[in-house]
Amino acid sequence: MKRLLICVVAIVCLVGFAAAIDLPPMREGLWSIRTQTLDKAGNVKSDFTQKICRSHASDDSARAKAKNRPGCKVLNENLSGHTYTIEMECNIGGSVIHTKGVTTSTGADASHSETHTTYAPALNGVSDSTMIMDQKYLGSCPSGTEPGDIIRADGTVLHTGKP
Repeated sequence: MKRLLICVVAIVCLVGFAAAIDLPPMREGLWSIRTQTLDKAGNVKSDFTQKICRSHASDDSARAKAKNRPGCKVLNENLSGHTYTIEMECNIGGSVIHTKGVTTSTGADASHSETHTTYAPALNGVSDSTMIMDQKYLGSCPSGTEPGDIIRADGTVLHTGKP
């Protein structure tokens, strides 16, 4: 369940929620995404990098899935210059998950996101977490991958299906 929630938050940060805001599109192709998380209960940290093959259609599909996630609603969102902020709340598995995120882009080739999430009651012992994501454009997607595919650090490809 915790992994699912982290994935939902990551998707939202990856492509932006964009329910009512028209975000500028990210560049299509291969992106590197470094994700750092800190679960404040127990001071548990993780740091990993993976790659994703992106297209505008795969980003739109991810936004639609995040937007239509049962039990979730956007409380506030804003786009000002190159900074996108969102506050959302989800009721999943008996927990209220409150998320505030800020994404700053440096154009179509890079972005930095910081997301703070609280869980009430605590989920798997975690009541507070922070996620930092740094994304950068690398070039064309490798042969054999399609938009939406994730390439893990060990080189395995997770095919997510066509958008």
